Amino acid sequence: MGCNVRSEHVDLDAVAAIRRERVDWRFKGLPADVFGATVGEVADRRLDLFADGFVGPLVVLDAAALEHNLVTMERWCAERGVLLAPHGKTTMAPQLFARQLAHGAWGVTAANTSQLRVYRAFGVRRVLLANQLVDPAGLRWLAGELAADPDFEFACWVDSVAAVDRMTEALGTPERPVDVLVELGAPGGRTGARDQATAVAVARAALASPALRLAGVGGYEGALAHDAAVESLSAVDRYLDDLRALAIGIADLFEVDEPIVTAGGSAYFDQVAVKITGEWPFPVRPVLRSGAYITHDDGFYRGISPLGRTPGAEPFRSALRAWAQVTSHPQEDLALLTLGKRDASFDEGLPEPQVVRGRDGVERPLDAEVTALNDQHAFLALRRGEDVEVGDWVALGLSHPCTVFDKWQLIPVVEGTTVVDLVRTYF
Repeated sequence: MGCNVRSEHVDLDAVAAIRRERVDWRFKGLPADVFGATVGEVADRRLDLFADGFVGPLVVLDAAALEHNLVTMERWCAERGVLLAPHGKTTMAPQLFARQLAHGAWGVTAANTSQLRVYRAFGVRRVLLANQLVDPAGLRWLAGELAADPDFEFACWVDSVAAVDRMTEALGTPERPVDVLVELGAPGGRTGARDQATAVAVARAALASPALRLAGVGGYEGALAHDAAVESLSAVDRYLDDLRALAIGIADLFEVDEPIVTAGGSAYFDQVAVKITGEWPFPVRPVLRSGAYITHDDGFYRGISPLGRTPGAEPFRSALRAWAQVTSHPQEDLALLTLGKRDASFDEGLPEPQVVRGRDGVERPLDAEVTALNDQHAFLALRRGEDVEVGDWVALGLSHPCTVFDKWQLIPVVEGTTVVDLVRTYF
């Protein structure tokens, strides 16, 4: 799983060093006979998921789907003239960050200081922190990073004068000011100034701060809608119009030549791209922050992704799959799988049974439904005429990748059932 990213975007030596980490009992699902080997040595053995000692449950990544999604998003952004700073919190996997950067990503987005520290440990050069940073210890650490590395580019959100004041108090007069973007929210949304007047006041406060530099505007439309209904899409458009109006309204306050205008989760990035590109009365950097595209899913994003609901568009492919064994079949219409809330996402839909693999290695489609998850068990309701046996393996599609990766420190990347790489996460 190589990458051709330029070294100034990320420390390729640090990423490559992941392959030298030793594998042991800390990593779920791996064969016991690889303990003591390095990640790279395990990957190079091209082990088989079912013949070489892996134990369930196990979450894997499909190599072909990952590459398809990376290429598809790179092409899509290039065609629309929009930059991409994918939200790294989805995977917290520097190997995948490197591949995203190799496929044209402009930077990587973080949500908090701990995530930012991971990014910096792997030399990520350009980071948006899509949140306010008001913790004094975090700000002092950030100021040190900026002072030590003149190539490090960083910006975070501010949505109140109080936040500007707290940042200024903590930073004093730093060697390099911290770039901030005024965050615009919406009633009922998440963070962000709730109206234009408040946002303008925040911008003026940032301009007056000796510790900060006003570098753009940002927001997040995904909290305002959760489906593709007409009223939901209209709400997103109205919000993006307001964000654009804010940027134009404070144009004379920006302290950079090309202010950043950024929004965009993984559900409505098509609308975001339309609104933040196009004609502007001054140069801007339009930046999307979609993160889940790299793996997509078999649930929430499959149902709402712009590329899935746009006729003629090449959709993303789900790269996530979980394998779990049938551990009990206590009644005709119910089986229990060795997979639970400790292993798979459940906040935006339960795992989707797709395939059953018998002990003879033969796979076939499975007509069943996961109706509930306990900590370590999935309740598999079997349709009429369907059956499984204790010991069978069941493949499940997963919804909402953001709450899958945090449960796995080392994830096999597969071609079919052959492991071709291992992805390390840092949560």
